[in-house]
Amino acid sequence: MKSLARLALVRLDLWEVALIFALLVAVMHPFRAKVPTSERELAPFRERYGPHHQSEDGEEWFIRDFFGDRRGGVFVDVGANHPKHYSKTWYLETQLGWSGVAVEPLKEFEVAFKVERPHTRFRAFFVSDTSDAAAKLYVISGNTLVSSSEPGFTNAFGKADRAETVPTITLNDLLTREGIDSPDFMNIDIELHEPAALRGFDLGRFKPALVCIEALELTRQYILDYFARNGYVLVGKYLRADQENLYFMPLMSGTAAEAATMK
Repeated sequence: MKSLARLALVRLDLWEVALIFALLVAVMHPFRAKVPTSERELAPFRERYGPHHQSEDGEEWFIRDFFGDRRGGVFVDVGANHPKHYSKTWYLETQLGWSGVAVEPLKEFEVAFKVERPHTRFRAFFVSDTSDAAAKLYVISGNTLVSSSEPGFTNAFGKADRAETVPTITLNDLLTREGIDSPDFMNIDIELHEPAALRGFDLGRFKPALVCIEALELTRQYILDYFARNGYVLVGKYLRADQENLYFMPLMSGTAAEAATMK
């Protein structure tokens, strides 16, 4: 009889069960509605370096973080496009006194670079695996950020309204001509042509301290293999905060790597 009495005390009607379930869902909801990984990973960089950036997303913050806002470095910006809008090197030059080379096949940006970026040498080339050849660049006049040698890529963002024939150069030849032995920072963003650019680049010779490279699905594995073969590793700190670019640095010894993580 006592057992039956206990069961009677804990028996719940259907509406009471539904009410308890609803309360549990309400309590658990904040834990189920997770913040997207990239936003969560980006938050500490925004807090330290934000809220504004000139780059398309948080790339500017990651670059500043890697170099600790060091002044007076040297950059090579491949696929630079506009001197300011969505630029990964604008802050480096205008706020930290860096200088370098902007490589951009669309000559329409040359005047703006001369006016707004006096410490940047503008070079109108299409970076590839061969110098002194010609490449065809497909362009949407209202959105030059997606200019590419792959017409399918450009047309995915709208119909290309012009095709320009531009001269090519390898990174090896470019850096040699510009007298750059070892750039601090290198950006490569050339809309699926990154593998060809890397084929014309002796990474072991020039040894940039940090490389930011666009790594879309079609080119990502080639890029990962190339840097691994040449003794470079991913910078894990930025891996999940940036869903489009990968950041590489030279492989360090265990002691050096441990010292770097303590900074």
